[in-house]
Formats: sequence, C-alpha cells, structure tokens
Amino acid sequence: MRPYLAALCSLVIATACTVGSGAVVKGVGADDLLKLRKGPGLDHEIIIGLPDGTRLTRQNCVTNAGKVWCWVYLTDRPSVAGYVAADYLAHR
Repeated sequence: MRPYLAALCSLVIATACTVGSGAVVKGVGADDLLKLRKGPGLDHEIIIGLPDGTRLTRQNCVTNAGKVWCWVYLTDRPSVAGYVAADYLAHR
C-alpha cells in the first residue's frame, strides 16, 4: 500500500472512534484474549485480557507505529481502562 493510502486509512479509522461510543471486542478468537494495555503500543504493560464479546466504551484513538489504538474502559467496570488495538473493536 502506498504511504499516503496507509495514512488516509489510519485517519479514517481514527475518525470513526467517536468519544463515548459503545464497542465490543470482536475477532480475537476462542483461545485468545485482547490485551488491555497501559499505553498505545505492544511495548506497554498488559492490564488484563479481554475475551470476544466484552463490552467497552471507546474514548480517543491514536496512531502509534502505523497501528490505531483506542483508549477504552469496561462498560460494566469504568475503573478498568487502558488502550486496545482498534482492529479488534466493533460498534455495538
């Protein structure tokens, strides 16, 4: 993919991250968990693993190293918050 197309795709994905919108974890698979991290990137500490179907409230999204990360909190436990890869979020 050409660099300008990758940048445009990242912008479109990040723009779709509406603050306060509902999201659900989707696509991690039956034997895996989406990692909720302290920061936007794989090098940040894992807070907890989230299975498919976990309900989240999405806040701001950022791009780090070409990947979009969203600040989320668990809808049922707002005190549990961190960053997840946007690739595994679906609107609910």
